[in-house]
Amino acid sequence: MKDSAVLLITCPDQKGLVAAVSGELYRFGANIIHADQHRDHDAGLFFMRVEWALGGEGEPAFDIEAFRNAFAPIARQYNMDSQLHVSGSKPRVAIFVSQHLHCLADLLHRHQMGELDCVIPLIISNHTNGEPLARFYGIPFHHVPLSTANKAEGEAKQFALLQDAAVELVVLARYMQILSPEFVRRYPSAVINVHHSFLPAFIGARPYHAAHKRGVKLIGATSHYVTEELDDGPIIEQDVTRISHRDQVEDLVARGRDLERMVLSRAVAWHLDRRILRYGNKTVIFD
Repeated sequence: MKDSAVLLITCPDQKGLVAAVSGELYRFGANIIHADQHRDHDAGLFFMRVEWALGGEGEPAFDIEAFRNAFAPIARQYNMDSQLHVSGSKPRVAIFVSQHLHCLADLLHRHQMGELDCVIPLIISNHTNGEPLARFYGIPFHHVPLSTANKAEGEAKQFALLQDAAVELVVLARYMQILSPEFVRRYPSAVINVHHSFLPAFIGARPYHAAHKRGVKLIGATSHYVTEELDDGPIIEQDVTRISHRDQVEDLVARGRDLERMVLSRAVAWHLDRRILRYGNKTVIFD
């Protein structure tokens, strides 16, 4: 629904949590349209996602600020880490890309078709071959060359572009550069990468070559949040396809492109829909 709100909750598992949340929403007259919860028994944590309508035609509008204020004491009582999001505010997303454009093309197409509910104010690349594609979709393209010698200067230019565009989420659509720790700290849990292997297997830049050399029978792709440790962030989505001894590296690369597109687009869509909760190095993905 276009006019809805989402409440995400992480807290220590204890009795009365569902009743406390649903009871307060009922008191405000909320029409709950989706609710889901999960318990991690080992960690002793409770996770919840609730979505409700903000009022349709002929119905009174839901007072989101009054609810926010009224819910604050409940959050404190149960030691909740809570996030309240309203659908009318579309996240602003920057896409980073290098020379491989298949993930970029897929994201831009899905965005044009209305599958990704966001604003894409800019595309940043360390190469120029993505500029015609960006121009086709009417999105500003910025070429920021990077090398070992000028990495700090290049990232400073990227930071300025992201700040000017008020970007909230960065998507690495096969962006083949390692982000600095400063970059990751500026966007905690807000940088999504696609890696062309089934992590934690075959980390690094040439996983299809490593997979072929190892003789695996399955290859995969992984979308994950970026952390300071390479290819080790919380996993959001993964998928695999079967291969055989007949497949060469080029076959693995070609078949892997479809997996990369799918896992990245799903991860971005789930993030935009507020369906992901991160804890430690894991994620909860709500239906």
